[in-house]
Amino acid sequence: MPSMSRRTLLRSAAAGGAAVSVPGLLTACSTGSDDSDVSNAGKKLAPWPAYAAAAGPKPDLAPTDAGVQPGYTSYPADLTTSVARTPGDGSTVKVMAVTFGVPPKGRAQNQYWRAVEKALGVTIEFTVISQADYQKKMATVMAGDADDLPDIINVFSGFVLPREAQFVQKRAEDLTPFLSGASVKDYPNLAGIPTHAWRDMGRIGGKIYGIPLERPLPGSTLWVNQGMFTGAGMKEGWTSADFAAVAKKATHGKTYALGAATGSLFGNAVHSAAHNAPQGWSVDAKGVFHSGFADERFKASVVYQAQLRKNGSYHPDATSLSSADLSTLFLNGTAGSMQNGFGAYQALYPDSEGLLTPAPALPYSVDGTAGGVVAARRSFGYTVLKKAKKERVQLLLRILDYLAAPFGTKEWELTHYGLEGPHFTRGKDGAPEPTKLGEVENVTNLPFKYLAEGPQVLFVPERPEAVRALHAWQQKVVPVAVRNASYGLQSRTNTAQGTTLKALMEDTITAVIAGRSPLSEYDAAVKKWRSRGGDRMAQEYAKEYAANA
Repeated sequence: MPSMSRRTLLRSAAAGGAAVSVPGLLTACSTGSDDSDVSNAGKKLAPWPAYAAAAGPKPDLAPTDAGVQPGYTSYPADLTTSVARTPGDGSTVKVMAVTFGVPPKGRAQNQYWRAVEKALGVTIEFTVISQADYQKKMATVMAGDADDLPDIINVFSGFVLPREAQFVQKRAEDLTPFLSGASVKDYPNLAGIPTHAWRDMGRIGGKIYGIPLERPLPGSTLWVNQGMFTGAGMKEGWTSADFAAVAKKATHGKTYALGAATGSLFGNAVHSAAHNAPQGWSVDAKGVFHSGFADERFKASVVYQAQLRKNGSYHPDATSLSSADLSTLFLNGTAGSMQNGFGAYQALYPDSEGLLTPAPALPYSVDGTAGGVVAARRSFGYTVLKKAKKERVQLLLRILDYLAAPFGTKEWELTHYGLEGPHFTRGKDGAPEPTKLGEVENVTNLPFKYLAEGPQVLFVPERPEAVRALHAWQQKVVPVAVRNASYGLQSRTNTAQGTTLKALMEDTITAVIAGRSPLSEYDAAVKKWRSRGGDRMAQEYAKEYAANA
């Protein structure tokens, strides 16, 4: 059986993105008075950038307006060029982004770094922040002097940074004049970012301050060992009772059907969506916002998971495993499933070659009602620019336009795989296959993709059957995706207290499922959550929603 490298495990953990754990709240940044009005209510709203799909190869599997992605069963034979000239002017550009990889080699020893620099026409000073250190580092940056800010900053959506919107409004460049409406035509690849990504990023004070990192509609996904689950009775159209029976049958000895990692709440997102509970917030026909935590279906999902845990279906270390350790257990067959972002497929299929066949599970039904899946925020994060003169801002936007090149272009291949020869060779279908050097020098460890990236597509090198399976799965689940109605909306209470309030609920959920606290503690926590800010958030989101309607 093939061995699993540390690179493989890190890659699997990184590709999903949506299932990271969130550390505790840090002190708010000192960006000035709390009176900053970041709300969009009562403001003139900047039009979203005028969408114009970038030219590229025709997909083998068609996308849909509802959110099914285009699928490519083979790598494009003829790559196009999407940027006509080198965007840079030879100056130095300081950038900062989160990473889920390992610390990159320095520029002098890193051919990939230097190759992207050459293509961009600038010298890149790259500050790479691990996901575990991101909040702490961002708090320092946000509290520092404006002159010391990097030129380009990745704002990762995995956290609610204290007073994030206020920081962006005060310190970042207003990009409305450069990108709103037809203005974006000067940056064709940025114009190719779908409108849904801009909407889920949202405006601040009616203006556009960032460039979103577009992501597919499916979010947190239950990835299963297909052979293990099928052998235990997994089937299409299964019920919650069927799921519990399969999990119990697949669990024996030191093999557990259900895996979970620290901060994942025993995979609660997947189960609460199957129960059709709001994923954060829902909004009714009258524009009133309702919290998922206060929804009886959400509570029912916690009760259901507690029973799964009591039955012994979860790995006994489900509250203490890291994401990387859970990936190890999944790939070696100890854990039969794990929750991760849908994008995890990009690493799961190649990393599991010869070990198992991964598959995204279909949702189970509850009490005769078809289950839902988690709808992701269509913006994995966004990029802001340091305030600067017009010419400098245009230079930085040209750099981001290059990085946002779509799949099927020479620019995309360079940023995602590096140089042919040193970093990759060609497989049978022409797709890049990383060399030993490419396994170290790459876009995971030096994350240019978290500064800007083109629209996501379905593609797994030399695995057309995987692409077809994923496309077919999306066709089934996209219509039942449960969206968080607060995406793209501002709430002062959420930016000030959201992380603390979320931690209150998540700690309680974990304790109840683990059997450390009675279910009554859940009701008590919901009451505290509402009184300490939850109800205010509902009012603020409703006001924002009405303004954006």
